[in-house]
Amino acid sequence: MSAATTDGPLILTGLYVPGNRPERFAKAVASGADLVILDLEDSVPSAEKVEARLNVVEWLRTKDNDAATDRSGPRIQVRVTAGSDEDLDALLPVADRFALRLPKAENAAQLDSVAGFSQVTALIETALGIERAFALAEHPVTAGLALGDSDLASDLGASSQQVIDFARIRLVVASRAAALPPPMVSAWPGITDLDGLLSDTRRGASMGLIGRVAIHPVQLPVIRSAFLPNSADISWASEVIEALLAGGVTTLRSGAMVDAAMRGRAERILRLAEATHP
Repeated sequence: MSAATTDGPLILTGLYVPGNRPERFAKAVASGADLVILDLEDSVPSAEKVEARLNVVEWLRTKDNDAATDRSGPRIQVRVTAGSDEDLDALLPVADRFALRLPKAENAAQLDSVAGFSQVTALIETALGIERAFALAEHPVTAGLALGDSDLASDLGASSQQVIDFARIRLVVASRAAALPPPMVSAWPGITDLDGLLSDTRRGASMGLIGRVAIHPVQLPVIRSAFLPNSADISWASEVIEALLAGGVTTLRSGAMVDAAMRGRAERILRLAEATHP
């Protein structure tokens, strides 16, 4: 049985913060993001990896760090460097204060090695990881899957959007089959291209992904707005749920017959409406 299910609050926005910039940690927590990801990997120069690790561990260890334990604030994750035992060893003493984001996940042995961390997001960034997505999702420590678009495209030598679309759908299916939350859309690299961000996030949402990680706070409101259902969808979902609760065979005002198969989509729309308008 996996470590998480589709129940629980929706996480619509995540924000990466480089581990070598500790002055940004508190700002990230106050940004309004649902999830803050302290990064020890791609955003940190090689020469500053040790310092970044110390910064993150110290911040997590600090007793008055309410963000790490207060469920009313953002969730906290740490993305470690792929294959770095040093990162894992340093973080293990404070493992109860964050969730782990594990890059280049490809096999059960990698997940076995992080069993000391209660919640692990398996970051899939290679062809092998895509092929083994369900097996990774089923692992007992796995709380969710995530996709690394750029790394996967590089691994495949591909530049087509269709490749990313396939990978996104593959992770959506694997997550659902393993009773995990839907994966979030990965980071949009164009900080100033907010129109592109909105369009691509809506594309991901249409494929069943929920939420997106950001690399700058300016992206957060755009991401949240992309998951806002329109008024017609909310009205339809409310009517479906009311009809199903009443029981029997009935039709909507539109003339469409209510079917129990509609429940999943209707409940998802209402959850998104609640999450985007707390």
